[in-house]
Amino acid sequence: MTKTAEFDPDKTKELEERFDPEVRFRPLGKAASFVAALLLFSLSLFHYYTAGFGLLREATHRGVHLAFVLSLIFIVFAATPKGQERLYPSSLLRPFGLPILDWLFAVAAVVSALYVPYIFDDLAFRVGNPLPIDVVMGTILIVVLLEATRRSMGWPLAAIAVLVMAYGIFGRYAPGVLVHPGADWKTLVNHLYLTSQGIYGLPVGVVATYVFHFVLFGVLATRIGLGRLFIDLASALAGRFSGGPAKVSVFSSALLGSISGSSIANTVTTGSLTIPAMIRIGYPRHFAAAVEAAASTGGQITPPVMGAAAFLMIEFLGVSYTTIITAAIVPAFMHFFGVLVQVHLEAKRLGLRGLTKEELPKVGAVLKRDWPTVVPLILLIAILMQGYTPYLAAFWGITACIVVGLVNPLNRIGPRDVFDAFVLGAKYALAVGAAAATVGIIIGVVTLTGVSFKIAYMVTSTAGGWAAAIAPFVPFDVMGVPTLTLLITLILTAIVCIVMGCGIPTTATYLIMVSVAAPVLGLLGIAPLVAHFFVFYYGVLADVTPPVALAAYAGAGIANANPFKAGNTAFRLSMGKALVPFVFVFAPSLLLVTDGFTWQAFALAFSGTIIGIVALSAAFAGWLAGPLYAVERWVLAAAAMLLVAPELVSTLIGLAIVGLIVLRQTLMPKDGEPAAAV
Repeated sequence: MTKTAEFDPDKTKELEERFDPEVRFRPLGKAASFVAALLLFSLSLFHYYTAGFGLLREATHRGVHLAFVLSLIFIVFAATPKGQERLYPSSLLRPFGLPILDWLFAVAAVVSALYVPYIFDDLAFRVGNPLPIDVVMGTILIVVLLEATRRSMGWPLAAIAVLVMAYGIFGRYAPGVLVHPGADWKTLVNHLYLTSQGIYGLPVGVVATYVFHFVLFGVLATRIGLGRLFIDLASALAGRFSGGPAKVSVFSSALLGSISGSSIANTVTTGSLTIPAMIRIGYPRHFAAAVEAAASTGGQITPPVMGAAAFLMIEFLGVSYTTIITAAIVPAFMHFFGVLVQVHLEAKRLGLRGLTKEELPKVGAVLKRDWPTVVPLILLIAILMQGYTPYLAAFWGITACIVVGLVNPLNRIGPRDVFDAFVLGAKYALAVGAAAATVGIIIGVVTLTGVSFKIAYMVTSTAGGWAAAIAPFVPFDVMGVPTLTLLITLILTAIVCIVMGCGIPTTATYLIMVSVAAPVLGLLGIAPLVAHFFVFYYGVLADVTPPVALAAYAGAGIANANPFKAGNTAFRLSMGKALVPFVFVFAPSLLLVTDGFTWQAFALAFSGTIIGIVALSAAFAGWLAGPLYAVERWVLAAAAMLLVAPELVSTLIGLAIVGLIVLRQTLMPKDGEPAAAV
């Protein structure tokens, strides 16, 4: 860790491309690069202009967005991983060095995506009774979309969409309550292509209206130096404490994540600086990688950007942006607090030092150099808080980034840098654009078949049966059948979210689970806002959950550590994030904006969760005020479960257990070596 953060852009790019398929772009020759850059810049310019001067008609806006996104995917993503590294010489079959099939896919994407806006005025007469040309165009778009998704994100999401469509057609053969009459191809294409319940539905609308703009803002904010400011401030404020680089990792990931919302990008950006520093002062390599990965996944739950989730929730729930980010504040704090406590206890257990004065930047010098870079973020948040639309706030945030970059003498950017940022921002938004449209297919089939309510019935019935069988064995009547039913349902939902998230990006996981799992939780009386936050948090957790813990694997690549070991450690470092969703289901006051909020309920849930996270962290680390016996670690883990249960008696019992262990350590210190961390 040096006095100021110094990035290696080439190293960062190489790591992102290795571990994140969404940015694994293929090399292009000069001619193809020029065409791609011009189209990418045009896509960003389209969104920037419409955000500031007015959106187009809904179908037109979404159609233009899809036409750009899908066609560009066939230019910048190869059909196979080997193709990412291969550039063919230009020929009749390979215009601009790319296979002619890719250009045909791109043209088909443009024509089929713009067809719906073209016939929009006639849609009222064609929905439910499509013409043959409508079915042909819809079929082309579905095929193009599935291939674009496979190229940009891998096969899992595309495969799920194919299976869901098969269920929509062959539903008469489905087992049990999942059976439905089935739809022919014409009916399915009509619903997915010509209505707002499918490909042109809410997911694409949110990406085209909100998400794209904030991706572009994050790229520009980083380009003008805001990321460097965040990392240097974190170093100056936290670096001197025990295990300093790990704490810098937590704080810088929280700050940087607030504008990027990408787990892998956060990991490689801050991790290229913090992971070597953590290893240098004595943290094990796998632990250093895990700390950065666990902290970086918090970027997707940290206001004001929160990946795409905040804007999706606005549309799904019909609430204000202020409501969403207010609800996100405490759970996000709990996540970073949980990681921070574990790295602190690990540092104490290992006897690690902080960074020296010579290794730390000075707060005054950092602010003097980079304070202008925070102006766009402050402006963006201020406009959002005034109740204006998120895309208008993003427009002014982007504009402010450009102005600050052009006039700031200490970190000046030129017109070419702005052009490059617009190109890169559009590139980063391509995969999520394809994913949103593919999720539209899944949601469309769900609405066509009504399968979400059937799944809700199956899950609640199963959970109720298990709860009735378990209830007689629960001591002291701590939980009745209804509470056990809810708990089992939440556990099943959490498992499904994690499993799905292992192969699908967070945004897509969230959209699918909201369509399928939200009705399940709704049947049990869970408020929609709480249900949405629950499935979103567990979708994010997949980024650090083996076997596909991409953020942890990226960190392991920097640390030269065992990826699976890093993933397991990152998962346990994220236990705060895993506990908190259960807490706010049983104590919605933790979200601050739910009905029936009281400060008394909030104080009980907040204090119990804080102490519970400390107790669980100590159980994992084998250290509290000193080394712990093995039995004390198990007792602390049990106490943590009691503490996070938002009920006064259980909280007091858990608090008493923790107090007794601290008292034992104070009065009767343990002899011998500290316990090994798990």
